[in-house]
Amino acid sequence: MPTPLKVLLGDYPHTRPLKEGTVSVEGVECRYPESSPLPPAFARMVRDLAYDICELPMATYLQARDAGIPVTLLPVVLVGSTHHRSLTRLPEGPEIGPRDLVGHRVGVRAYGQTTGLWVRGWLREEYGVESSDVTWVTTEDVHVAQYVNPPYVERSKAERVADLLHSHDVSAAVLGPKAIGGQGAGLVPLVADAERAGQAWIERHGTIPANHLLVVRDEVLRDTPDAVLAVYQALKQAIADTAGERDDSPAGRAVAAGWSPGLTACMEIAGRYALQQGLVRDAVDVAAIERKTAFLDA
Repeated sequence: MPTPLKVLLGDYPHTRPLKEGTVSVEGVECRYPESSPLPPAFARMVRDLAYDICELPMATYLQARDAGIPVTLLPVVLVGSTHHRSLTRLPEGPEIGPRDLVGHRVGVRAYGQTTGLWVRGWLREEYGVESSDVTWVTTEDVHVAQYVNPPYVERSKAERVADLLHSHDVSAAVLGPKAIGGQGAGLVPLVADAERAGQAWIERHGTIPANHLLVVRDEVLRDTPDAVLAVYQALKQAIADTAGERDDSPAGRAVAAGWSPGLTACMEIAGRYALQQGLVRDAVDVAAIERKTAFLDA
């Protein structure tokens, strides 16, 4: 009898083959609930363990692990890219640069948002701007209920991050890739040549920032490891089969399945950034994370 699993995945070329049944998951009866937008589903996963296998942002996973929430990372990058273009300002406003943000207010959806994790990482690394040098103005709570924001984070009543800019409540705003083309239309990056800066980050670190990964409930992994393996193998096949639908941009190249030196480096950098920014309390042991799912590609 097939093992029933509730699998929450976003809608991408590399996930549709599973949802549409063109790539089968052997021995598993997958149900694919939809969530539009996706972020509320991420909160349901880490607060209520609402799904058996679930797409999850990098920062949310790191915070969930730090809080002891029983989920295990599966080595799949569903969404990723560079984020130097994600720090934006009004085109008619002052032409401020990243270093000018010290003492200023910056909008971000939540302090635990993964795009913000990566932006604050390169701000510190390349411009010497510490997270605590800025007041981060948020429009949503973090996904992990146990986490308490640091004192330099302030909650706004605004519904959208771009609204904070247009009301002149903040000097700059962090917007994810989808928001750049939506509510962020017309905004300009603080980094003059954001694409080149992002490429320099990739060359320096030997990896591409991952935004969304995949996790499984520990109980499901323990009780039905073969079913988890089947989902992983099907998704890995779908990612390989749809490679021609992705371009050579960082976003296209980030999508991958399987532990690799690039994914290990990505996890180590994200873990270091998260610790520096107070998103997690303890250093992230990437080797321990890898060991839990080494069997997937054995």
